[in-house]
Amino acid sequence: MTANKELLHEVASLLVEALNLDIKPEAIAPDAPLYGDGLGLDSIDMLEVSLVVSQRYGVQLRSDDENNDKIFASLASLADHIATHRTS
Repeated sequence: MTANKELLHEVASLLVEALNLDIKPEAIAPDAPLYGDGLGLDSIDMLEVSLVVSQRYGVQLRSDDENNDKIFASLASLADHIATHRTS
């Protein structure tokens, strides 16, 4: 399942809100990396994102998941993962 534009915007807004980012959700390119050079998030930010995604969508994201690099590669990949696994 692929995330729709509404979910992409929702997840972008969630990132901005949860991490107090000084950008607008629309400024996050769907395919830009979340880690490092793209949005510049670090492992602490990812833990925070995991927590709010779990609370909001019922998707469990674990620090030891071997797919984390793929899940957190970009806004689009995170939203796709949420679309596929969400319970709420």
